[in-house]
Amino acid sequence: MNRPIPGTVQVAVRHILSDRTTGVFTRTRRITWRDSRYQVRRPTSGKHTVELTCPECDASLLAEVRDEARTRRTATVLLVLAALSGIVFFLALGYAIHEGGKTLPEGQSLPVLFPVSVVSIFVTFVAAPVLLLRSRRYNGVSMLDAPKPRRIHGIMPVRG
Repeated sequence: MNRPIPGTVQVAVRHILSDRTTGVFTRTRRITWRDSRYQVRRPTSGKHTVELTCPECDASLLAEVRDEARTRRTATVLLVLAALSGIVFFLALGYAIHEGGKTLPEGQSLPVLFPVSVVSIFVTFVAAPVLLLRSRRYNGVSMLDAPKPRRIHGIMPVRG
């Protein structure tokens, strides 16, 4: 079993081999890649820049690694925001169902909060799962902006 060493993080440098989009009305995107795994040491505090090399094309990639405490704090904040978005979603959904189901007298309109609740339902319907997935996937390593030929690469977390 490949266990991570304390004070390090496992990342994969993803070299994108092809990216094809087909279709006119129905778009299908097919991406093929090859991963190369690296073990990167975390700094004791702050940020640290490391250089990773893609074995496919020998491109040099710069990545920024954050310390363990900051990584855990950021992942926790994203998780809390996902939970709050879920709570707001269900509260707004309940309010919209309650207010939208009322029969109003002639000439009376819905409360001002009704459109706000409808908008918040749509926003949190997208935001909650996105924040949840980003919190689960966040590992504190990000690729710094690369020049044009190196943009066919990505740095991905390794799980398991």
